[in-house]
Amino acid sequence: MHSESHATAGRPGQPARRLVLASKSPARLGLLRQAGLAPDVIVSGVDEDALTAPDPEGLALVLARAKAAAVAGLPEASGALVVGCDSVLDLDGEALGKPADAEDATARWKAMRGRSGVLRTGHCVIDTATGSRTSASAGTVVHFGEPTDTEIAAYVAAGEPLHVAGAFTLDGLSGPFVDGIEGDHGNVLGLSLPLLRRLLGELGVRITDLWASA
Repeated sequence: MHSESHATAGRPGQPARRLVLASKSPARLGLLRQAGLAPDVIVSGVDEDALTAPDPEGLALVLARAKAAAVAGLPEASGALVVGCDSVLDLDGEALGKPADAEDATARWKAMRGRSGVLRTGHCVIDTATGSRTSASAGTVVHFGEPTDTEIAAYVAAGEPLHVAGAFTLDGLSGPFVDGIEGDHGNVLGLSLPLLRRLLGELGVRITDLWASA
């Protein structure tokens, strides 16, 4: 994990800190809400294609840090805790983000079926009140099933794989095409709640203090 300086924990009786998700992903927002959090959403606008890294894990972290930093610098995020995430599928060392088009998605699935990859999600949390920040990545092994060419064509025609990293998701139409995972289910959806808790802790923030009902 990478961290820079540390904020002190809030005093008892203080109102809950505002949380901002620097992502338009409905899956990430849903995960945070299910965990009792009520983040505001501010989309970063970062050009993902303009950023590079030597390996998939590094790319996920570079993108997460860029998204968090872009939103943290906005006036509307002042004083908030900003969470940036980005996911890529690591298939034999190649970083696969969202497919370029239907043809790319089809080729991806024909290459992935019957194999395993690692879904890597970079996480970055910035406390805009102090300037402190910390980041890390999480990896979950994904074992792909063996959908037929006809099933792949139907899935691609439905449009879903064009909008998700790795051209698949566990909580959508491709769920039946994934035989299993090893690791954090939420990480595959786009955000690891256990890792987020640890990163917040590095900044002196207890995740329980961010519960919407707290």
